[in-house]
Amino acid sequence: MSITMTKQDFGTRPVERRETDNYVREYVEPFVDKWDELIDWDSRAASEGDFFIRVLKERGAKRVLDVATGTGFHSILLREAGFDVVSVDGSAQMLAKAFDNGRKRGHILRTTQADWRELNRDIYGRYDAVVCLGNSFTHLFNENDRRKALAEFYSALNHDGVLILDQRNYDAILDHGYSSTHTFYYCGDNVSVYPEHVDPGLTRFRYAFPDQSVYHLNMYPLRRAYVRRLMREVGFQQIETLGDFKETYHEQEPDFFIHVADKRYTGDPA
Repeated sequence: MSITMTKQDFGTRPVERRETDNYVREYVEPFVDKWDELIDWDSRAASEGDFFIRVLKERGAKRVLDVATGTGFHSILLREAGFDVVSVDGSAQMLAKAFDNGRKRGHILRTTQADWRELNRDIYGRYDAVVCLGNSFTHLFNENDRRKALAEFYSALNHDGVLILDQRNYDAILDHGYSSTHTFYYCGDNVSVYPEHVDPGLTRFRYAFPDQSVYHLNMYPLRRAYVRRLMREVGFQQIETLGDFKETYHEQEPDFFIHVADKRYTGDPA
């Protein structure tokens, strides 16, 4: 019998909790219930535009695996754009919320709870695209976990598939301190998001809501070049990195980086 957790558990020394598996204790039901308040779907959709839909359609993608479904934002938008989507998350609470959000919008999401490190054990077939969005990859604290997850993403793709993975601009946070325009991703009004602790091995974000409730997420501060290197080392052939959906940017400016990694060998025919 599963027990629903209502309080986050970081132990007595939260900044020392640097374990991949701790995310299960972080996405407790009250925090998940507030996640859409943090995101604001309408504002986020307006800020992103058709970027992800355009990238996927340019590559002829039809079958998409959303491995960081969260509360369902991208899964539902991609379904509404005509893609065949399977929705995966490691958090049962997130998947339940995503399913409910989908149903409210007239969709029955196909959801699977899975650990990225063993992704292909729990999914079936191959996909034209894997999307890992919402700064989710940063939950992996161990390099072996990151390599394993990327290898599982790679294996889940067809030979000409594409991985789209985003992350916060941790380079700017580590090198220059935190600054965010909140133009992308976190669009909710009156919601405060900032890192209350930063060091080379941990960024601990604090989320404060209008009802005075406060939650935290412990995340590994991934550097842009490091993520690109890991992608190449697991086999991705061509990687384009955009800053806040722009091809040209100064390294310190973007809130988020979006990596678009093609599996197809450079010499393969289209």
